[in-house]
Amino acid sequence: MKASLKKNLCIGIFLAGVYCARAQAWIRINQLGYTEGDIKVAVLVTKEDLNVAEFSVVEAATQKTVFKGTRINTFGAYAAFKKGFRLNFSAFHKPGKYYIKAGAVQSPVFAISNTIYDGTADFILQYMRQQRTKYNPFLDDSCHTEDGFIVYHKNPRKDSTRIDVAGGWHDASDYLQYLPTSANATYQLLFAYAMNPGSFADEYDASGRKGKNGIPDVLDEARWGLEWMVKMNPGKEEYYNQIADDRDHKGLRLPNKDTTRYAPNMGLSRPVYFITGQPQGPKYKNRTTGVASSAGKFASAFALGAQVLKAYDPVFAASLVPKAKAAYAFGQKYPGTTQTIPFGAPYFYEEDNWVDDMELAAQTLYKTDPQPRYLEDAMAYARKEPVTPWMGADTAHHYQWYPFVNLGHYWGSRQPAHAAEYRSFMQQGIERVKKRGAGNPFLMGVPFIWCSNNLTVGLLTQLSLYKEASGDRQYEELEAAMRDWLFGCNPWGTSMIVDLPESGIAPKDPHSAFTHIGHYKISGGLVDGPIYGSIWNKLIGIKLYKEDAFAAFQSPLVIYHDDFGDYSSNEPTMDGTASLSYYLSKLQAGCVDSIVTVKRVYNGPAAVKIFKK
Repeated sequence: MKASLKKNLCIGIFLAGVYCARAQAWIRINQLGYTEGDIKVAVLVTKEDLNVAEFSVVEAATQKTVFKGTRINTFGAYAAFKKGFRLNFSAFHKPGKYYIKAGAVQSPVFAISNTIYDGTADFILQYMRQQRTKYNPFLDDSCHTEDGFIVYHKNPRKDSTRIDVAGGWHDASDYLQYLPTSANATYQLLFAYAMNPGSFADEYDASGRKGKNGIPDVLDEARWGLEWMVKMNPGKEEYYNQIADDRDHKGLRLPNKDTTRYAPNMGLSRPVYFITGQPQGPKYKNRTTGVASSAGKFASAFALGAQVLKAYDPVFAASLVPKAKAAYAFGQKYPGTTQTIPFGAPYFYEEDNWVDDMELAAQTLYKTDPQPRYLEDAMAYARKEPVTPWMGADTAHHYQWYPFVNLGHYWGSRQPAHAAEYRSFMQQGIERVKKRGAGNPFLMGVPFIWCSNNLTVGLLTQLSLYKEASGDRQYEELEAAMRDWLFGCNPWGTSMIVDLPESGIAPKDPHSAFTHIGHYKISGGLVDGPIYGSIWNKLIGIKLYKEDAFAAFQSPLVIYHDDFGDYSSNEPTMDGTASLSYYLSKLQAGCVDSIVTVKRVYNGPAAVKIFKK
C-alpha cells in the first residue's frame, strides 16, 4: 500500500472514530432484518433535544432513497437517553439491503427478506450440545461421569449411596445441574418441534456428533434431557432435584478438567439431592414447601416426550407414560414448591409457584390419556394462578416465578370447554407487561431482574401463542418490539444471542470458561441480559476485563456488558436458550397460525397429529 493511501486511510479511520465518539444519537434495528410482511420499526435514541418529523429508507447498494416515513411516535427520557422515537416503516416490503436515515443519524445496514430466520432454531442447539455432560460432543470428551452420591434421602441409610445420574446439561457457565431448568428446557424443545417440525434439520446424531441419524436434531437434544430425567426418577416416589451445589464455584476450569471434590472417599462423584418436600441446606436453608413444582415438571416432560417420540422410538416413548402419571400423582399428594439447595452461600433458585407446573402436567397428560379429570384439574390449577406473577411486576427473587411462561394456558385455550377463559388469562398477563412498557421507545415492560432475557422470551412465546389461539392481532407491534430487542433494537444496539448474527454486534465475550480459558466460540447461547443498575452495583465479584464498549449507553436504570467479568448480564443459560427454540422455529416457519404451519410443512413421521384441533 502506498504511503499516501495509508495516511489517508488512517485519517479516515481517525475521523470516523471522532464522529462516533461525539455521536449523541443512534438508530437501533433488528440486525437479522425483517421479513417482507413484518411490522418494521427502528428506534432512534438521543442524548440531545432532537425532533424527528421524517425519516428515509435508503438502499445500501445504490444510496437511493426508496421510502420516506412519517409514522413516528415520540417518547421522553429512558435509560441513558433524553428522547426516543419509534420509526415505523412497515409499509415498505421490497426485499433488499437498506439503512434508515433521520437527519444526520444513520442506522446499520439490514436486510428485508423472508429467509432471515432460516436455520436460527438449529443455530441455538449448538449451545445445548456444548452444555452436555457425561459425553460432551463440543469437546469430544467426557465429564462428570461419576455422578453421583445421594444426599437427604428419606431413608438416611441410603445417604452417600452411589447412584448413576450422569448425563443431561450443565445449567449455565458453572457445572451445576437442576431438574427445574432441565425439565423446562426439555419440554420447550419438544414443544418447539411439535409446533413447527419443518423448521428443524437432521445434521447431528444422538451423541451430538456431526452426522445424520434420521431424527431431527432438536429431538436428539430433547431425548438427551429425557434420558437424564429418567435417571433422576429411578423408582416410585424417588425423585432428585439437583446435582452439585455452590462448592462448584471454586475456580474457572473446563468441564472435562473439573477436579472438584465434594466429600471424602467419593472421588469426583457429586452430591445428588433427593426431593423431600422439606427445606434443605446445611448452612442456609431454602424455603421448600412441597414437591409439586418439580413433580409437575417431571410429569409434563415425560408426557410430552411420550407423544412426540413415539414415532421414532415407541418402546422408550411408552415407558414414559407411567412415569408421567406417577409424577403427577406425587405432585398432587405433596403440593408446594421444591427450591434448589444453597450450600455455602445464601443463593438459590427461589421458585415460589407450583400450580402452573401441575396445570401443564394435567394438560399434557390429557393428550396421552384423555380422562376428563385431567382437564378439570388443569382448570382448577389455572384459576389459582391466572397470570404468571412476574408479568407486570417491577422485581422478583431469582427464578421466583418459573417457568416464565405458562404453556398450560395455551393448551387450555385449545380445549373448547374453557377456551375463552384460558385466552383471557393469557391476555391479562400481556396487558400487564404492555402497560408497564408503554412509556419507553422500546415498549420494554419486562423487569430487569437477573435473566431478564429469559423473561423476554417467555413474553414473546405468550404473545405468539395468544395470537395463534385467539386470532387477536392487536399485540403484533409489542411482539415485534420484543423480538427486535433480542436482535439489537435495544439501548446497546446488540443482539442477546452469542454470535447471532456472526457479522453484527452480538455477545463475543460471554461469561464462560469455554471462551475465557479455552478460547472456544460458544455460539447460540442466550445471555442473561440487561439488569437493573441498582442490582448490578451491589453484586460481589464483578470485574470488567476490558474497556466498556457500551459505556455511553449504561444508566442507573439498566446495565448490560459484553464482558467475561459480568456474570450477571453476559452469562448464557441453558434453559433460556432452549426456551428460544419455539419462537425461532415459528419465525422460520413464517407462520401466523402455527397449527396451520404444522399441517402445511410437516414431512416426517406423524408424531404431531395429536396436536391438531
